[in-house]
Amino acid sequence: MASPTGTQAVDRALSLLTMVMESPRAISFGDLQEMSGLAKSTLSRLLSSLENSGLISRNSQGAIRAGSSLTRFAYSHLPNEELIDFAGPSMDALGQATGETINLAVLLGDEVEQISQVDCTFHIGGVNWGVSRVPLHCSALGKIFLAYGATLPEGRLARLTPRSITNRKVLEAELEETRTRGWSLADSELEVGLIAIAAPIFIETGEIIGALSISGPTMRMTREVSMEYADLLLEQAALVSEKFGYLMVPNGKFPATPDQVIDHNAMNHNATNNPLVSQQSPAPQPEQDRRRVGAA
Repeated sequence: MASPTGTQAVDRALSLLTMVMESPRAISFGDLQEMSGLAKSTLSRLLSSLENSGLISRNSQGAIRAGSSLTRFAYSHLPNEELIDFAGPSMDALGQATGETINLAVLLGDEVEQISQVDCTFHIGGVNWGVSRVPLHCSALGKIFLAYGATLPEGRLARLTPRSITNRKVLEAELEETRTRGWSLADSELEVGLIAIAAPIFIETGEIIGALSISGPTMRMTREVSMEYADLLLEQAALVSEKFGYLMVPNGKFPATPDQVIDHNAMNHNATNNPLVSQQSPAPQPEQDRRRVGAA
């Protein structure tokens, strides 16, 4: 049985954690001390324990906010609907700028699931990706998740086309390049004649929660055209990330490290009223041909 002192420490730590979680913004040490009535030494010791457990963290000004363990749990239970709503305006913008198919996807175990799509405006090249899931190693969306922490399944990698990468060392080299430039490419690796690029969507703590892609036939969307589209894609993915509280570093690169990925395989699609999930309202969405697909 815990001693009174131990019980008191736990109660105080939980009380501090509740204050941090209920605060609409990061809270300063001084404000937290005033609210809790604890001595500086006691408060400092309890905050250190919470920080070591990932339950709280500090921003660049030293203010205290919910830590990565809590935000990771919160966003892993984020309904797809909120991600779709936040990404909608950017998907529309990409579709209007390129005319190609735009997809929003999440990681689902060792596969990618598309949850929303803007159809291409051309007669050739339109594909409804909502009816199927795709493997990680030979799709642009899958490579983005792999680049930022998803794990390849064990065993031999399937060769879906002659250009599918099945050598793990070759694939890892490409993933390193993907992390460097911030976007991925799959050229005739999932289907012959299909090319796609993808970029990550991050939450405040740096974990990847989803990804945006542009895809089309290689006869129209060449590698050169894809590289031109990449800047647009990165810009729109960054805008969606900002809605989740994530800001890019000054050089325009995504600083997330390759161990930060959220797997929606355990997502609770009925989750609502989560205090850690952003309450920011999505921007108004124009009328267009966007379909919500694949959502459970």
